[in-house]
Amino acid sequence: MLTSVGKVLVGGARAYCVMAAAGRGLVFRQLFEPVSCTYTYLLADAETKEAVLIDPVLETANRDAKLIKDLGLNMIYAANTHCHADHVTGTGALKKLLPGCKSVISKDSGALADVHIQEGDSIKFGKYSLEARSTPGHTDGCLTYVLNDNSMAFTGDALLIRGCGRTDFQQGCPSTLYHSVHGKIFTLPDSCFLYPAHDYTGQSVTTVEEEKRLNPRLTKSEAEFVNIMNNLNLPRPKQIDVAVPANIKCGIQDD
Repeated sequence: MLTSVGKVLVGGARAYCVMAAAGRGLVFRQLFEPVSCTYTYLLADAETKEAVLIDPVLETANRDAKLIKDLGLNMIYAANTHCHADHVTGTGALKKLLPGCKSVISKDSGALADVHIQEGDSIKFGKYSLEARSTPGHTDGCLTYVLNDNSMAFTGDALLIRGCGRTDFQQGCPSTLYHSVHGKIFTLPDSCFLYPAHDYTGQSVTTVEEEKRLNPRLTKSEAEFVNIMNNLNLPRPKQIDVAVPANIKCGIQDD
């Protein structure tokens, strides 16, 4: 388990986490796609070389496949936290670039995939596993993936750094999201590192303790949170008309 989280500055958090993970045999990389500000996460067992990629993006699929090959890894799963509206998933392309890779998404997402999972299921890679926690509210099919030692969690759009995903389309519901975060993410250890699917301010990681104390939305009462979310008045995602239909096909896209 990682410790002394509160002493880690944002600028050095990424390197700290990579080194700490390597010290216990976990390969960990945080990758970025700048157009949609999406983070993709690579995790692997250094001994068995089995790997998982979380939230890949179509435009960076070649980059990710090259890194996986360069590191001598065997990617067995490409997993999405939900059916994204702001970018097309890279799972379809990665299945072609890395034969044997299977796409994964929540059964509640309505999307196609090789493997559908739900609350309590686990994705295993080597001696590690990622537990799926159902965290709907942004979409019905949102999952948070929690590493088996509770040291890291990948929250998708359910919880962002000092924010959260919007709730005004794709089955969004602010009350549902509020209870998902408080019941499934904030119940993790305070020291748990949280890695979101996006960040728009240049930050890379946060912790449960930080968000319980500093998140300007989720530190409010449920009623206040609902009012905030219902009055964001955000613009429509630029890629939604392309992304959602493509992502409904998840890792089984047409040639």
